[in-house]
Amino acid sequence: MRSAGALDSMAVLSETFSSLGLEESAAGQSGKPRVLSVLSSILEGSVRKNERLVRQSKMKDVITMFHASEVPALSIRKYIERIFKYSSCSNSCFVVAYIYIERFLQRTGTCLTSLNVHRLLITSILIAAKFMDDDCYSNGYYAKVGGVSTAEMNNMEMAFLLSLDFKLYVTTEMFGKYCQQLEDVGRYRRHGHFLRLRQ
Repeated sequence: MRSAGALDSMAVLSETFSSLGLEESAAGQSGKPRVLSVLSSILEGSVRKNERLVRQSKMKDVITMFHASEVPALSIRKYIERIFKYSSCSNSCFVVAYIYIERFLQRTGTCLTSLNVHRLLITSILIAAKFMDDDCYSNGYYAKVGGVSTAEMNNMEMAFLLSLDFKLYVTTEMFGKYCQQLEDVGRYRRHGHFLRLRQ
């Protein structure tokens, strides 16, 4: 028999999933799930902070194959919305992709910037979709959606997987923790508060 505390936690998580648009009924009602805008805000805030630190020479940017030669024309928000529109991946993939990006950053010592965030997004979402969903479009299709060549998409996928040591499993507890983090950021943003974002 579950304790009252466990039931309360499950109820809170269920509300969080619904609020972010991760439940089918919630996602179907609003079109774009809220998780897209919240994730965009987190990534945009992290990029701004990191680029300020790089300019002030308080942080060294590690150059990887995910760095573009110039900043893409699409904003992070528009890019995520484009991937959502054309990839048909499940909404939960965006949370899992966020977890993968954090793992990548921790393992490589890279920081998110406007030169690498788009490529890390398309790669992590592709990998999340392959891991999470029954059906997934090909790398060539994702390459077109992401604005890169198929060869680049293949190389980025392999480099990303090697950086993670192919450890893609996400526990239910970790998924819930990240969903709660996204919900907390979204709530602060709605109420006009500033929340310090993680790198």
